[in-house]
Amino acid sequence: MEFAFTDEQDQFRDVVRKFLTAKSPTTQVRKLMETADGFDPDVWRQLSSELALTGLAIPEPYGGSGFGPVELGIAMEEQGRALLCAPFLSSCVLAADAIARVASDDQKADLLPRIASGELRAAFAATEANGRWDATGVQAVAKRTGADWHVDGSKSFVIDGATAHGFVVAARAPGSAGSADVSFFWVDASAPGVTRTPLATMDATRKQAKVTFASAPAQLLGRAGAGGDALPRVHDHAAIALANEMVGGAQTLLDSAVAYANLRVQFGRPIGSFQAIKHKCADMLLDLELAKSAAYYAAQAEADGDAQTPSLASLAKAAASDAYMRIAANTIQIHGGIGFTWDHDTHLWFKRAKSSEVLFGDPNHHRELMLQRMEA
Repeated sequence: MEFAFTDEQDQFRDVVRKFLTAKSPTTQVRKLMETADGFDPDVWRQLSSELALTGLAIPEPYGGSGFGPVELGIAMEEQGRALLCAPFLSSCVLAADAIARVASDDQKADLLPRIASGELRAAFAATEANGRWDATGVQAVAKRTGADWHVDGSKSFVIDGATAHGFVVAARAPGSAGSADVSFFWVDASAPGVTRTPLATMDATRKQAKVTFASAPAQLLGRAGAGGDALPRVHDHAAIALANEMVGGAQTLLDSAVAYANLRVQFGRPIGSFQAIKHKCADMLLDLELAKSAAYYAAQAEADGDAQTPSLASLAKAAASDAYMRIAANTIQIHGGIGFTWDHDTHLWFKRAKSSEVLFGDPNHHRELMLQRMEA
């Protein structure tokens, strides 16, 4: 595959970068980290109305722009570069993709246009306290009484779960095991039986919550049992988007390290002139370029409907996770004493790098998963 961004994609990137540079400076990031909601409603409205980013990857018949994984990757990369605090990954990537994969046409027509407009903020509730990302880890139960469904169980690590208007919930039939009996349900956040508890996390730039469902009324999305096959595809889609976000964050850190190395003077010369620092920066650049290649390749493969997309999603997630963490750690080292203080902004990206590393599975999980998928 020969890959290069088109002129239109480069222009799109420039527009998004200018907007995020203005709306997500580190002073704003630090301010939002201290709030319960973790995002600015005014910026979210502008993100929706001025840039139409919230509907970027939603099909045009359902109120979106109908762009694909490559454009979504560009938007995610720029969000990672600016460390945007917003429910974009939870609502516009995870929940919207889950709905698009399994819901009926009427359900899509009801939910997706509202997500595309930014009016409805949805969250994807699949992972539980066991920390598993596959369908066999789903233990929440959905029971049917006549025409009505109710969900029982708890979901952990729900991104933006404390502020979402509703949830796409993965739940299984009573007494079932494996993936064949897992379905997706829509549960309104204000419904009786829904309890949300914000979680204290290391990365306050991306809020998470525990959501408990006690016989909460639910609407089956699509047909029963469709969630088992859809769940890994939803996570692959999100992993590719997250990999692109991570390379954006890693690029910011590398730029910061190189700029500081050229600015900081020791023994009468910039520390960037010392061979040890040169080697460290060169290694960081190599890590970043390899991660970019994997993330871009996976996004293009998904756009092309490539059968190897699941394996490439795992490759991209593992490569970007490793690169982001190494670059974050080396950036702190290059900054020296100031890099270890909370007052320095490097820590903001370091914490995002660590939380992203384990989100949707850590690098070891994805390397093992990639081998299994290649063998299959």
